[in-house]
Amino acid sequence: MGDDEPMDAVLSFLSSPAGIACIALLVVVIVGIGIGVARSSKKSMPTITPATPATPVTAAPTTPADEVPADAPDARGSPSPIDEAALCAPTSDPVVDGGQDQLATPVEETVEAPELSVEVPESLPSRMARLRSRLSRSGTLGKAIVSLLSRGELKAADWEEVEDTLLVADLGLEATDTLIEALKNRVAVEGVHDTDSIKRFLSEELLALVDPAMDRSLHLDRQGDTGELPASILMVGVNGTGKTTTVGKLARVLVAEGKSVLLGAADTFRAAAGEQLGTWGERVGVEVVASDREGADPASVAFDALKAGADKNIDVVLVDTAGRLQTKSTLMDELGKVKRVMEKQAPVNEVLLVLDATTGQNGMKQAEVFAEVVGVTGIVLTKLDGSAKGGIVVSVQKALGVPVKFVGLGEGADDLAPFDPQGFVDAIVNG
Repeated sequence: MGDDEPMDAVLSFLSSPAGIACIALLVVVIVGIGIGVARSSKKSMPTITPATPATPVTAAPTTPADEVPADAPDARGSPSPIDEAALCAPTSDPVVDGGQDQLATPVEETVEAPELSVEVPESLPSRMARLRSRLSRSGTLGKAIVSLLSRGELKAADWEEVEDTLLVADLGLEATDTLIEALKNRVAVEGVHDTDSIKRFLSEELLALVDPAMDRSLHLDRQGDTGELPASILMVGVNGTGKTTTVGKLARVLVAEGKSVLLGAADTFRAAAGEQLGTWGERVGVEVVASDREGADPASVAFDALKAGADKNIDVVLVDTAGRLQTKSTLMDELGKVKRVMEKQAPVNEVLLVLDATTGQNGMKQAEVFAEVVGVTGIVLTKLDGSAKGGIVVSVQKALGVPVKFVGLGEGADDLAPFDPQGFVDAIVNG
């Protein structure tokens, strides 16, 4: 048999009726297999459903991505391939018919970003006790005077030293003369120089100067014929006294007393002021009315805040204003306008002047000008340490004839409390 005989036999068979039947059968089988594979592939592809974007949450990886080998094994010990089907899977849960198991489709978990929690302000009795304790840690003023007066027979030079100590403490010239005269009389009449007696003299005379009879309460009666309008507090002061921070802290004081509060961001010249006040509002859970335009009319913002307070049945509206130098007459006139516009709705209950206790006698000049323009009803002293500059409590009250109503002794959110004359004097004298 030649070399071409097998091929001739095959061709002869394929051209025969039996061979043609075999070829047809083979084609049918191949086509059937192809259709089955195509159907199986189409069935396994999931439907892509647009998902609502989830709140992005950043998780810190335990190992930097660029340090993970490309063929790193997964939990089962084999390389981790990219699951393209999972990337296309719908993020919503599949519908489950009754009695049937839920489809094992990968579902993206949506994690909500944590909301800023509302803080619970410290109660007034608690914060007053804490501030009194902080105040008493440094009784420099009291210790210095008690040491001088306990020397025995006092000479003119000793009294001059006492006078210098009081003046450095910002007690003021008039108050210093009054206090020294009273102490001279007490020492001469009672003839004692022991430490306990001197402390008693100093405490009683200082308390008389601080004047515990002054009304230091906030007058927050609602306004209007039927009390339908909120009480209002206008906060004023120069730049750098911590006025906006004090507004936020005072809001916490009022919330701690059970008042509903709304803040008005009428400091429209400092871009960060509105944001800063907004943060305080979020922390304590009170709303803030602010303008979305920098440089907006502050009087308009104050008016809108009072209107919003009335609409929402708020107890107290606190209006923050831009810090301004008392020497700038234009800015002071603008402050007067803010108050006049607020009073078109209802009288302003309180105008509180925020003073930095460390400014000393410069603070007196500031206070006098603000009092003339807006009629200050009370003082808030910040950065009061009760020792070196404690005398400003007396001097500012004498200069304005209005009381110190609140004091701040620290940077904490609850480091503001109503001024307590007896506690203040005790802390200074006894340390």
